[in-house]
Amino acid sequence: MIEDNFEKFQLSDEINRSLKVLKYSTPTEVQREVLPKAFNKQDLVVKSQTGSGKTASFGIPLCEMIEWEERKPQALILTPTRELAAQVREDITNIGRFKRIKAMAVYGKEPFSKQKEELKQKTHVVVGTPGRVMDHIERGTLSLEKIDFLVIDEADEMLNMGFIDEVEAIIKELPTDRVTMVFSATLPKDVENLCHKYMKNPSHIEIAAKEMTTSTIEHSKIEVKEQGKISLLKDLTVVENPDSCIIFCRTKENVDTVYSQLDHANYSVEKLHGGLEQEDRFAVMDGFKIGNFRYLVATDVAARGIDIDNVTLVINYDVPMEKESYVHRTGRTGRAGNKGKAITFATPYEEKFIRAIERYINFEIPTIEAPTNEEVTKGQAAFDEKISGRRIVKNNKTARINKDITKLHFSGGKKKKLRAVDFVGTISNIPGVTSEDIGIITIQDQLTYVDILNGKGSVVLQAMEHTTVKGKKLKVSIAIK
Repeated sequence: MIEDNFEKFQLSDEINRSLKVLKYSTPTEVQREVLPKAFNKQDLVVKSQTGSGKTASFGIPLCEMIEWEERKPQALILTPTRELAAQVREDITNIGRFKRIKAMAVYGKEPFSKQKEELKQKTHVVVGTPGRVMDHIERGTLSLEKIDFLVIDEADEMLNMGFIDEVEAIIKELPTDRVTMVFSATLPKDVENLCHKYMKNPSHIEIAAKEMTTSTIEHSKIEVKEQGKISLLKDLTVVENPDSCIIFCRTKENVDTVYSQLDHANYSVEKLHGGLEQEDRFAVMDGFKIGNFRYLVATDVAARGIDIDNVTLVINYDVPMEKESYVHRTGRTGRAGNKGKAITFATPYEEKFIRAIERYINFEIPTIEAPTNEEVTKGQAAFDEKISGRRIVKNNKTARINKDITKLHFSGGKKKKLRAVDFVGTISNIPGVTSEDIGIITIQDQLTYVDILNGKGSVVLQAMEHTTVKGKKLKVSIAIK
């Protein structure tokens, strides 16, 4: 039935093609509500939980409405955390892949100079944390004059993290004739005030909290004393034997402890918390996405930055103190129509937190029994067999969309006076290749990266070994990254 797919939005062929590869077939409730209004360029305040498909609800209209030829950024997306900035940038890149939309992320703990160089290139969308975005604005490295769209993602979290003043300072620097969209799981007074102050008759969209914890997640809790948690965790993982599992702890100390216990027991495991270097955090997230290991032990830092369709089990090793965190954590499973389980370890001291969570999600979390020795013994052989094998990732969106794409590395850039048109002209002259087969082009001082689409990478690589670009002979190879 045509009513429930993306056809009714009359999207371009390029965006439709991306959505097909990404397996976005049926719009979620938030997408059905947001897309028509976003295409009408209305200011929006959207109250919607994480995992409800909100990134695509603003990502699709942005990618569709952006003018490819314009070099300066046309959309600015503010996020509270570096992880979320990286995730949103990836989502926008995936949606805009065949339209060659260039999105970049700016955040702290990464060299300013590297971001400054990248911002000199044609960039359509900038995603960033408020501090680093403000930094770029103050130093004049982020051009704002062409910004038509501002998206504030997870506005309530911005408030919790004390960023609201910086967000306001950024808004004051932007062109006033822009479209502003605010997304938030809750709408505290300060967020509402911000909306009324800087938005033009915004439409309010509220996605009912029934989607807060989706019907695809089976919730339960096991009562346990603090000192019994590790052995319960080991028994439970043997019996459940998940394809992939995130274990959430309240503190980095607990993450370190649980990680070392599982690592010692030969689990395929990594850890993630705010004490790690940013580069390591991203490496761990990417490794988990592509299936390098099966278990991830993490603090809440991962609850908002990981978008993987097939996490089969979430274990709350510690009950989260904030009721909202329970929704963010458990929302990592049961995504994209898959079934998932969320099991919480509840100690006698955490009773009041559990009660608060249950009031928030509008249902009681059923108590289940810890696995018996018989169940553990029975499951041990299958567990041992799976633990030694690599995890198979059936549904990594980015890998799917990049499958037919080859990134080529050329040994020349701005210093040789090379421009994107020079590469497009040369490559589209290769027999069997058209400009439709050329993706994002990134020109740096000494080198250039060109994405070749539609599986034509090897054809272009071969031809370019004997072809000059603007009369210059360049070395060409497949880019390592």
